[in-house]
Amino acid sequence: MSRTYNIAVIPGDGTGPEVVAEGIKILNTASAKFGFKLEFRKFDFGGERYLRTGETLPDSAIDEFRKFDAMFLGAIGHPDVKPGILETGILLKIRFALDQYINLRPVKLYPNVETPLKDKGPEHIDFVVIRENTGGIYTGHGGATRAGTTEEIATQLMVYDRRTVDRCLKYAFELKKKRNTKDPKYAAKPITLIHKRNVLTHCGDLWYRAFEEMGSKQYPELKRDYNHVDAANMWLVKNPEWFDVAVTENLFGDIITDLGAMIQGGLGVASGGNINPAGVSMFEPMGGSAPKYAGRNVINPMAAIGAAMMMLDALGETEASQAIETAMIAVMRKMKSQAAGKMGYTTTEIGDLVAGLV
Repeated sequence: MSRTYNIAVIPGDGTGPEVVAEGIKILNTASAKFGFKLEFRKFDFGGERYLRTGETLPDSAIDEFRKFDAMFLGAIGHPDVKPGILETGILLKIRFALDQYINLRPVKLYPNVETPLKDKGPEHIDFVVIRENTGGIYTGHGGATRAGTTEEIATQLMVYDRRTVDRCLKYAFELKKKRNTKDPKYAAKPITLIHKRNVLTHCGDLWYRAFEEMGSKQYPELKRDYNHVDAANMWLVKNPEWFDVAVTENLFGDIITDLGAMIQGGLGVASGGNINPAGVSMFEPMGGSAPKYAGRNVINPMAAIGAAMMMLDALGETEASQAIETAMIAVMRKMKSQAAGKMGYTTTEIGDLVAGLV
């Protein structure tokens, strides 16, 4: 019997619909070749709908999303909508409501993709950042008093409980174990916890103790390391080859993964997943909506194609996922650049080339 997966699609704003279209093109090609079916249902949540109706994401949509096997997102962000409204009302609401507690961010430099790091190549940049995705400072604990006065006080607290920390660490350790069996080069490197325990002595200590306890008791065969977040940012630039799996809390992970996007060649090739290992996960390109490029057929769809690749891998269609990555690499070797408008091909041509090689 053919395997069928139901996918919720949010094309979103700006160039989101353009890159999503190319991702779906590749997904349809892969499904036809590897013997499974994909059923897509599009949702129009984003800036245009908000401007038209004042609605970001109703609770009924969350109930709908629970019925799907995965979600595929283009981009959220509209120049006519105040920053924070769509991000909080759509993206964070989905992550929290669907308990997508892992942000999975592969940082991999592909051949013929430029990195700003001198003398670094694909052999040096190939690691994964596991960012805790539903806790920390983004939970909104805190508030403001005397707003708008010179005596205004604002607080936003980093809040973590042991269960939230442990389940994130568990995912990271399991991924490290899997990567170690995949390639000896990964096994030679440690799993790295990144925090700021010398200053954030309460949350940092919780993360560090949990990391050491889980590592020593459940994964004694895995090498472990710890970096303060400021030091980690220096080493990621100077010696990215030191890293394989890095795990961190929400805010630090948000910053580190953007640094990772730049050293792997830019947002045009950076993909990620918001993962609930036992539920519905959402996959997306890391770039924003880039409204200045919308409708011009010049945006790079590789990050969206990479997100589609990640989605198939998460669904268990590993062979199809690997075929997409192989096709991506072959096409990237032909491209002049990964920057919008400088690729040597249009958005749709990139999609056609990848699809033709899957």
